[in-house]
Amino acid sequence: MYDKKVAIIIKDDLLPWQKLNVVSFLAGSIAIEFPETHGEKFITADHEEYLAFIKHPTLIYKADNAEKLQRAFRRAKDRELAIGIYTQQLFATRSGEENVLEIAKHTTDNLDLVGMIVYGENKKVDKALNGLKYHE
Repeated sequence: MYDKKVAIIIKDDLLPWQKLNVVSFLAGSIAIEFPETHGEKFITADHEEYLAFIKHPTLIYKADNAEKLQRAFRRAKDRELAIGIYTQQLFATRSGEENVLEIAKHTTDNLDLVGMIVYGENKKVDKALNGLKYHE
């Protein structure tokens, strides 16, 4: 059993392609920031190498509305978990640089979150996300 967990929370009313896009970007943010989350490369019997996975469980939750997502966000901040964010405005950007500039326009209290990722101790993650259901 792992002592840490990765959890992604997605607003349930997004289009399917948007949900997948948000999950992809957010999962990458944990892998970039926390090298200890990296598993080992896969090597086949004929010595071909393939990329490693994130080694911690990654659970996907849904937030039925913006309030539930904001509640999870506040609770994760209160528990000092590592948090990555994705806002509605990022669907209109075209580069990493534009993403950074877009987020910089908003205060933390005014982020229009559509997804977030948290990483940390199992118990803290569970408490932060209390009441959310797994994505189907």
